[in-house]
Amino acid sequence: MIPELGHFALILALLLSGLQAVFGIAGASLARERWMATVQPAVAGQFVMLAAAMGTLIAAFVTHDFSVKYVAENSNTALPLFYRIAALWGAHEGSLLLWIFILSVWTVAVALASGGLPRPFVARVLGVLGFVSFGFLLFTLATSNPFARLVPAAPDGRDLNPLLQDFALALHPPLLYTGYVGFAIAFAFACAAMLEGRVDQSWARWARPWTASAWAFLTIGISLGSWWAYYELGWGGFWFWDPVENASFMPWLVGAALLHSLAVTDKRGLFKSWTLLLAILAFSLSLLGTFLVRSGVLVSVHSFAADPARGIFILGFLITVIGGALALYAWRAPALGSQAGFELGARESFLLFNNILLVIAAAVVFGGTMAPLVSDALGLGTLSVGPPYFEPTFLLPMLPLLALLAVGIHANWKRGRLGASRRRWLGAGVLALVLAIAVSFGFYGSPGWLTLTGFALGIWILLSSLVEPINRLRRGLMLPRAVLGMTVAHAGLAVFVIGVTAVQSYSQERDVGLKPGEAVTLDRYEFRFGGVQPVEGPNYDGVRGQVTVTRDGHALVELTPEKRRYWVQRQVMTEASIDAGVRRDLFAALGEDLGANTWSIRVQVRPLIRFVWLGAYLMALGGFLAATDRRYRTARARVAEDTRAGAPTQTEVAASQA
Repeated sequence: MIPELGHFALILALLLSGLQAVFGIAGASLARERWMATVQPAVAGQFVMLAAAMGTLIAAFVTHDFSVKYVAENSNTALPLFYRIAALWGAHEGSLLLWIFILSVWTVAVALASGGLPRPFVARVLGVLGFVSFGFLLFTLATSNPFARLVPAAPDGRDLNPLLQDFALALHPPLLYTGYVGFAIAFAFACAAMLEGRVDQSWARWARPWTASAWAFLTIGISLGSWWAYYELGWGGFWFWDPVENASFMPWLVGAALLHSLAVTDKRGLFKSWTLLLAILAFSLSLLGTFLVRSGVLVSVHSFAADPARGIFILGFLITVIGGALALYAWRAPALGSQAGFELGARESFLLFNNILLVIAAAVVFGGTMAPLVSDALGLGTLSVGPPYFEPTFLLPMLPLLALLAVGIHANWKRGRLGASRRRWLGAGVLALVLAIAVSFGFYGSPGWLTLTGFALGIWILLSSLVEPINRLRRGLMLPRAVLGMTVAHAGLAVFVIGVTAVQSYSQERDVGLKPGEAVTLDRYEFRFGGVQPVEGPNYDGVRGQVTVTRDGHALVELTPEKRRYWVQRQVMTEASIDAGVRRDLFAALGEDLGANTWSIRVQVRPLIRFVWLGAYLMALGGFLAATDRRYRTARARVAEDTRAGAPTQTEVAASQA
């Protein structure tokens, strides 16, 4: 009866989320203290029920309960314990349960951390989150019940998709969903501010740490997926512009714009309507990603479901949530003007331009992702949109954005004073160009203009990002975590740009057929094929190749790529072998048996590809550092003291002035 207990827990969670939504929003609107007081117990109860549901489903996987249909379809007695647990989110129903559970974790965190904020505002925030949770719980119970029984029970399961039997991809969905769902917090804060009619600097300050944390989690999730695609799919790239990859990349771009816009709203009280719109757009794109992955409209190795009925339900919910938020925005936005101004060369201008360019980049990705769907829906035939479209069009907003970032770091608030700092930013730019030329010609050979531009911009951003912390340290000033986080994140972006430039400009690859003893040379590296040997794992068998890599006659490493055949699903998978290094990766993947003792081998030399993921993790670290800045905690403490003393809060002062 354990699965039935999990199902019952989901029903109770649905009821509690409904109470949370109604009492949170209506209680604040009607000033009913008792209603608002019930919101936080409902949040706690919903979390407990969802944790119980997660626990029961994990127990079903661990104990091989193949009377549960979802377990029978995604597990097997030969599956290792780690992947039995990870199989919970290996398909549609379980991953949706994980999505809702993570939303409940975020909601509990907001409830615990917002004790110092005005109760009506917190009630509205939790009410909006309750509405989102209610919609997804209703969707789960109506169309995607993970506890549905299989009668009679299967003697054994169909096994987890072999693509998902990987450590990085086991961690990828929880981290990605934590980022996806985290944008619901900024969305809820924005909706609560609009419902309250008090859209000032306070809500932006309260929303900043939550947004930074969500963006950081999403960064890690995307980078883990990219890393997995690099070594698991056998093609050796880090980004293929797959539609589901794009579905996570779009909210990341808009989330980056939101982070910077929140900073301006918090610091200067500007961009209020723009910040609200970005908060709505970031979460809307997260919901859109959920729709694309689960509706069956996309063909991708990352997609979960192919049930149009589910897609219609999610689409309806998406329209309701986005439509309601945009209606609120249309109601409140006209009254959100600001009397504050700033010069063209001020930091606000650079942040505004970068915001616009980030949204344009997201629009480019959105257009390329949705174009095949629109073409198919209109009966215009099959349309394929891939790297030939994305790579040049995405560069159009990215190149000026990077240049503006390198200069804008030196600008002051309100009055830019770029003339006074001309020696710093111009000197950093000249030094970056010199270093870019030295790196290109000294290590890799004759570069094109785009290669030099990429290296120069990356180095320029890296040098510029160090200016403010160095100046603070020279003057003996403390380095706030927000400044440290900004520095680390911008340095991470610089490292990422340098890595992408090197990979795109100087990677070398060959696909060849080799017999044992034969070799192929690539960039002074000799890859000598030594044949194959049988290999067997816990739930697969296959062959393992031997590829010895030498350079200038000196042995460097032996690569052991594999070709695996999983027993249950009879699916063949390629396991690449990679020798990782700071300056380069040596890559070998085993292809097909061509007959006559000849095997297809793919070999690659990827310079600085580790910089791609190092840069991403530095950006995520910067987000986490910024989220823990003590100014956010002291701001909540001041609100709590003002509330206890009966003094008007900053929000109330702004409202009275309006």
